[in-house]
Amino acid sequence: MRAAVGVDPDHLVVVVGHGRQAVAEHLDALSGDIDRKITVAVQEEQRGTGHAVGCALAALPEVETGTTVVTYGDVPLLDGDTLAQLLAEHHSAGNAVTVLTAVVPEPHGYGRIVRDADGQVVSIVEQKDATPEQAAITEINSGIYVFDTAVLRDGLSRLTTDNAQGEQYLTDVLAIARGDGRPVGALICADEWLVEGVNDRVQLARLGAEFNRRLVENWMRAGVTMIDPSSVWLDADVALARDVLIEPNVQLRAGTAVYEGAVIGPDTTLSNCVVGPGAKVIRTHGTDSEIGERASVGPFAYLRPGAKLGTAGKIGTFVEVKNSEIGDGSKVPHLTYVGDATIGEQSNIGAASVFVNYDGVRKHRTVIGSHARTGSDTMFIAPVTVGDGAYTAAGSVITRDVPPGALAVARAQQRNVEGWVTRRREGTPAAEAATLALAAQQDGDETPDPKEQ
Repeated sequence: MRAAVGVDPDHLVVVVGHGRQAVAEHLDALSGDIDRKITVAVQEEQRGTGHAVGCALAALPEVETGTTVVTYGDVPLLDGDTLAQLLAEHHSAGNAVTVLTAVVPEPHGYGRIVRDADGQVVSIVEQKDATPEQAAITEINSGIYVFDTAVLRDGLSRLTTDNAQGEQYLTDVLAIARGDGRPVGALICADEWLVEGVNDRVQLARLGAEFNRRLVENWMRAGVTMIDPSSVWLDADVALARDVLIEPNVQLRAGTAVYEGAVIGPDTTLSNCVVGPGAKVIRTHGTDSEIGERASVGPFAYLRPGAKLGTAGKIGTFVEVKNSEIGDGSKVPHLTYVGDATIGEQSNIGAASVFVNYDGVRKHRTVIGSHARTGSDTMFIAPVTVGDGAYTAAGSVITRDVPPGALAVARAQQRNVEGWVTRRREGTPAAEAATLALAAQQDGDETPDPKEQ
């Protein structure tokens, strides 16, 4: 569809059959993305490629003249430039039909292009209908054509099913046009990858890998450094600035944008994320998140939807952040869950802290002010607010708001039960160690102080 949009057509029609509901839903979403109306035509019975194109034209009864481009939907590397070249060849040569072809080493499964002694296209023969001589031809039909619309409509009305598959072949329109004395031509695509189709998951994976290789190469030529290009996977809508460094084993997906000088990876997957200039993201999984300029994330961080990290902020090792904003210069360095929170600027969250946001029914929000310092192993029971410049003592369970500049201590008073281990765990290594330590301590207490002698 994106290739077709590249030639700015007046109409876009997609013929669907098996799995039509899923395809139609995808096309509806795609229509908004490309800002174009997509007409869906249903082929109730799969009676061949000619019948499918007839279904498409039936959806445009008012279109009688002009030019019609036909392409398969399973040619993932096809691009708009190739279609534009095919259209240009069609019009400059004055053809009634122009087919895009390719010369391939393994033509099995494709229709063959049959030419006469002068090199003119005579017909297209399908694999099942080909003679041994025709099957040896290595120039194949891509299934991509440009037709004069009137010639196409006339040819479709004259198709038969007199062939090995009992179907209406679109390829026969070419032979009909030539039989009527109309000019028929072909454009050979020098890059066979652009016209290779997909019939199974093996072919899909092969073409996906080639498409990714091309994306990676294009970005490197545009100024992006990749340490191990073969281990990097990019979606087509990813945007990368110059001087971005991508380490091995990185996946960037779903519109992720990475700005100049950022370092991504190794072992990082980002989906629909924004990474600011100079940021570093190491061994991180992130979705629908924003990472600010010169910020640091990872290793082993998990950014869930709605995570926002400000300029020079830090999300460290084994930290999970969800639907939370962490202000400029603030740090969440270790072993922490931050959910539904707002953290101001230049604050530090102690290790092993938990933002307790869920009461079993609803999610609640925690607010930490700027320049706050929270001790390790603090539990924030939302909804709760910790004011600017406030501190919390390590091990506290914060259930009430903490005023600005206050120290919150919310933990039980420590009580030592002397001799408990030797009495209740007699004979254990712990009891033996305690006995020895107490004896050594007692001996030390009984040793005279030289200063007192």
